[in-house]
Amino acid sequence: MQQFVTYKNIEIAYTVSGEGSAVVFLHGFLETSNMWQPYVNAFSNTHKVITIDLLGHGKTPCLGYIHTMEEMAETVFAVVKTLRLRKLHILGHSMGGYVALAFAEKYPDYVKALCLINSTSRADSEERKVNRDRAINAVKYNHKQFIRISIANLFRPKNRKIFAKQLREVKKEALTTTLQGIVAALEGMKIREDREVLLHFSPYKKMMIIGKHDPVLDFKDLIDQTKNSEVDVDIFPDGHMSHIENKEDLLFSLARFLSN
Repeated sequence: MQQFVTYKNIEIAYTVSGEGSAVVFLHGFLETSNMWQPYVNAFSNTHKVITIDLLGHGKTPCLGYIHTMEEMAETVFAVVKTLRLRKLHILGHSMGGYVALAFAEKYPDYVKALCLINSTSRADSEERKVNRDRAINAVKYNHKQFIRISIANLFRPKNRKIFAKQLREVKKEALTTTLQGIVAALEGMKIREDREVLLHFSPYKKMMIIGKHDPVLDFKDLIDQTKNSEVDVDIFPDGHMSHIENKEDLLFSLARFLSN
């Protein structure tokens, strides 16, 4: 059942399930905390599992024109404070990974372990920033059409038929995101800071889940980030939606990651 905590006069939606060591799951762009339900079911027998709707997504409203990753991290901390958590595993998919990195930089004493799922520690390139601006224009023109196209493009092409049912469900969930929420997240991702240093010099356990055929992130670039680091890397054979396309593999990897 969703609960709410007040942050800057808005209500941040979150869920808590189970008891034990704390695990915080953060969804990606155009997603909601609902995406984690199979993972909540899998891990709430052994852990206290927290899911959060980030700003402008799910049941959490917008706060402004730009939702920076730092401000999203502050909303996560508002939940962490409310639940009186001290050390936690924090895991983020795509944009959720950017928020997890911002949280780890801002609140390092609260982090026991960090996992990036189909995400990157690096800032947007100049080319990527231009593409964000194009996306913002497309959203303002027809945000529902933007969502439909964007979601399909997250899957490995051959998987769009294999996971057609799941793809429809993801689109349906994504269509609940308001135009303002979409633009605010795109603006925030565009200006996010490079946090690759955290992969190399932070003291806690780190893991990256990488899709070999991720249509959003460059495989070689992701591997390059982990060179000369103690980051555990698990490479899956499919696209950007590892939690769907490689669900059993991800469950196995996360069980190992959360085991200590």
